[in-house]
Amino acid sequence: MSWSWIGPFIAIVGLAVITIVSRSFFMIPERELPMPDWLKRGLKYAPLAALAAVIAPEILMTQGEFIDTFMDARLPAVVCASAYYFWRRGILGTIVVGMAVYLPLHIGWGW
Repeated sequence: MSWSWIGPFIAIVGLAVITIVSRSFFMIPERELPMPDWLKRGLKYAPLAALAAVIAPEILMTQGEFIDTFMDARLPAVVCASAYYFWRRGILGTIVVGMAVYLPLHIGWGW
């Protein structure tokens, strides 16, 4: 019998413990932890920053490089979807408008 399973077993147990402790960290204290005002203000912008960090490369880059032509279906789709959002403030309509512009340009014209 081999003892080669001990290393992976210890790693799995250790990662499980770290996950449980880190996820329950905010539930362990009996009272609410005070947060400074500057941190509360900063956390209001965290979801927007995360969304921008995920979406911006998808819009502006192809295979790790910036797009170098305006004949990319994503650019008009983003412009139209953004205009719709600022006009109506609806998420579903924004997605529908963006895809309604993107798909014909991408599939139909090959942009």
